[in-house]
Amino acid sequence: MSTTAISLQRAARHNVLASIGVVLVAVFVACAIFASWIAPQDPAHIDLPMRLAGPSFSHWCGTDELGRDILSRLIYGSRISMLVGSCVVAASLALGLIVGSIAGYYGGRIDRFVNVVVMNAFLSFPGILLAIAFVAFRGPGIFNLILALSLGGWVGYARLVRAQVLAAREREFVEAARALGASDLRVIVRHILPNIIQPIIVQAAIGMAGAILAEATMSFLGLGVPPPTASWGTMLNDGRAHLFDAPHLVIFPAMAVMLAVLSFNFIGDALRDFLDPRSRIEVGL
Repeated sequence: MSTTAISLQRAARHNVLASIGVVLVAVFVACAIFASWIAPQDPAHIDLPMRLAGPSFSHWCGTDELGRDILSRLIYGSRISMLVGSCVVAASLALGLIVGSIAGYYGGRIDRFVNVVVMNAFLSFPGILLAIAFVAFRGPGIFNLILALSLGGWVGYARLVRAQVLAAREREFVEAARALGASDLRVIVRHILPNIIQPIIVQAAIGMAGAILAEATMSFLGLGVPPPTASWGTMLNDGRAHLFDAPHLVIFPAMAVMLAVLSFNFIGDALRDFLDPRSRIEVGL
């Protein structure tokens, strides 16, 4: 067994929350991939005589105001949350890597323009407001939702990458690569980025939790995927009118959002501790 695998096993034993997070994420990913096999019923099937039924053996999480099985809708809703979250993180990370690397590596006027003008302009507006304005202009839909959330999510990655590149560009191995005639692209891709990837991975894991929460927020406001597609945020919006007479309509989707966000936060914290040499020394890794 490799040293890395042994270290990961030791880290898992020292961090129970990380193990819980990994298990929860695995469950959500499995539900997203195999939703059509796992879901007990069609999430869009309407059964009006069973509307607002509480949890039972036939409907483990009850039914909504149209008699649709909540458990099936939760399982299919994980597909939307995992898809949107992963696409938002991937798009934001890709744009942040490009912009942050250029600003940090070249510095000077390019860095001042990117950092002072572009990044501060995006940071002056809350990301959720930018997303709401974008979707309100373009219309709801999963593609527009991903674009809207990526529009305000890339800045955090760009600032992190810029700071890391600024520190790494003056190190000896970068100077050696330049002296050997390596191009700027090769220096950035082959020498700088592999040495600054650790904090970026942590940021991406935590950003996944934020993207899932943002998707649920947008769907709750009616700006997410259009009905009848199952989404956790849409289920929360539909259930708020029955908060007192059928609280299970709100409790189960809220628990799904909470567990998904917590699981990625647990993983992000564990990765931060595992990739930090000082923390690894403290736990004997």
